[in-house]
Amino acid sequence: MEGAGNGWVPRSGLAGKAMRKMKAMRLVKPAPVESTPLVMDDVPLPRPGPGQIRLLVNVCAICHTDLHIIEGELEVPRLPLIPGHQVIGTVEARGAGARRFREGDRLGVAWLQGACGTCGFCRRGMENLCGNARFTGFHADGGYAEYVVVREDFAYALPEKFADVQAAPLLCAGVIGYRAFRLAGTCVGERLGLFGFGASAHIVLQVALHRQCEVYVFTRSENHRDLARRMGAAWVGDAIDSPPEKLDRAILLAPAGRLVPVALGHLRRGGSLAIAAIYLDPIPSIDYGEILFGERSMTSVTAGTRQDARELLELAGEIPIEVEIREFPLEDANRALEALKRSAIPAAGVLRVP
Repeated sequence: MEGAGNGWVPRSGLAGKAMRKMKAMRLVKPAPVESTPLVMDDVPLPRPGPGQIRLLVNVCAICHTDLHIIEGELEVPRLPLIPGHQVIGTVEARGAGARRFREGDRLGVAWLQGACGTCGFCRRGMENLCGNARFTGFHADGGYAEYVVVREDFAYALPEKFADVQAAPLLCAGVIGYRAFRLAGTCVGERLGLFGFGASAHIVLQVALHRQCEVYVFTRSENHRDLARRMGAAWVGDAIDSPPEKLDRAILLAPAGRLVPVALGHLRRGGSLAIAAIYLDPIPSIDYGEILFGERSMTSVTAGTRQDARELLELAGEIPIEVEIREFPLEDANRALEALKRSAIPAAGVLRVP
């Protein structure tokens, strides 16, 4: 039977009562993650509407955006809320008109969960900027649960070579890193600086090396420095350290506004900085003549489009991208996020759903 090897359980094999409820880690009130704000709860099983599919969740990667939501740095549209937006699961049910995928297909769900499709941004392929865009684990319940519902046109087929835990971080950390790489204008063979070395930098480093770039990594964590060296970074240091050469491009992947003038200061004339953070501390004043003049530029990175995700997934299979993973059971989501906050996870953390 198709999909049986992916852990799919036919609906006929599940008791009717079990289908009405599911286990989920829910946020009722934002609070520091050390206070365990996520609570395991029994919640109604979501029903897929027209054009939607319901996935039986296998794994969900954790993300700094989850932290910003859970700790209240990002104000969510509603509570309670199930976080999580890097989801791998199998199709378990389809709503009316949903015909793109079949039951048992293994798919991914990313941060962008929907857009209007008709505004100027959507028509220009910039659906990530749509004023009516909806995001997984923010507007709609996400993947810290046994099941998740998503529009079928915002779900992604995955390269077969990737195990669930390897595929999950590609859906946000990978997509955002890839979009930042593009928006920075990075060309083959250029010198690229990465500020912060979490899951996204871990992935974009491999993309950059594949494009024959020389990569400099700026991070405070000695563990992350060692990992960056092992992965092929040409130079590794702290953000306050002066690299041996000026950078052509830079990507800021940490939510630290104080690093913006630092990164700009390390750019050559005509260089560019992409800021890939959904939340950023205040940016200190910038000396225009000293660090911005000379046609240096900077841009923000806002989510990612479906095209970004499709391109990144294809590229990931081509390279192939490998991600160092630390797994946690779903019920340990608070502990996993606390480890992420302390930079105690080498690259990517993934929740495994029983």
